[in-house]
Amino acid sequence: MGNFLEKNLWHMWVHPNGVETTGALDLGGASTQISFAAEEKVGLNTSSIMKVSLYGYVYTLYTHSFQCYGRNEAEKRFLAILLQNSPIKTNIINPCYPRNYVTTLTGGYIFDSLCTADLRPVNYDPDDIITFEGTGDPSVCREKVAFLFDFKACHDQEACSFDGVYQPKVKGAFVAFAGFYYTASAFNLSGSFSLNAFNSSTWDFCSESWSQLPLLLPRFDEVYARSYCFSAHYIYHLLVNGYRFTEETWPQIHFKKEVGNSSIAWSLGYMLSLTNQIPAESRLIRLPMDPPAFMGILAFFTAVALLCLAFLLYLYASSRKQRRSQHAFDHTVDSE
Repeated sequence: MGNFLEKNLWHMWVHPNGVETTGALDLGGASTQISFAAEEKVGLNTSSIMKVSLYGYVYTLYTHSFQCYGRNEAEKRFLAILLQNSPIKTNIINPCYPRNYVTTLTGGYIFDSLCTADLRPVNYDPDDIITFEGTGDPSVCREKVAFLFDFKACHDQEACSFDGVYQPKVKGAFVAFAGFYYTASAFNLSGSFSLNAFNSSTWDFCSESWSQLPLLLPRFDEVYARSYCFSAHYIYHLLVNGYRFTEETWPQIHFKKEVGNSSIAWSLGYMLSLTNQIPAESRLIRLPMDPPAFMGILAFFTAVALLCLAFLLYLYASSRKQRRSQHAFDHTVDSE
């Protein structure tokens, strides 16, 4: 909140200098969100655009939350699609899992979710055991991950991301956190870097065998390690083909875990959204007490200060008068 509201030394809430904003990209487990200050000329006939009056400034914000597009739910949908397209329903080839990696998952793990309920097979049994074998093929992985998005629903409209969802052109700097940050961090990437660097790191990592991953990851966890390749290709499609970041605008994304030693989360945006309920005519400087009380205290201390000044002037005048009298007396004594 410190980038939007600041409390100065005298405990007065003031608006900081400047009105530059930074967009937010959040990749959670169940959903993903994008928010940024859009051009003022965008249409307001959509629930994703809102006018926010924040302490004297008016922002035109675009924000949208994509349910079931969080990293965890997206991977479950991906596994469900692989199962649908496989002629053998018990042994599935997964190009996004590392080469030589084999794991077994239950049908319930994949399909006991609202995001995959419509993908359940006809004779669904949550106790069915499904074996997934990784091939570590980054090219095929990227190709198949694209099927999670419906890019054709935009019908070549420029102001559209995917699934027919309206989105104005991205502009300005962005902070990508949560799943975005942790995936980039696994590839030893953080802060700002080029799209080419991200793709190169993705290809290198996804081409490694399962036995090499413990040597590459500072903190090895099987569930996360097997999914980093999927996450990277998923992030690519989401940011490039979905939100339409280009090679030129990608470096404006800063992958961060925290800002100013504070973790970034949805609660910050929620609080900022509530500030839109503050009337537009609210004062830019809000004193920590009611104005009448403040004026009364100010008048009291002003009167005390004036009385002190008058008393000091009186003492000064009395002192000068006493010195003059003493000087005249001494002069008379000397003359006698």
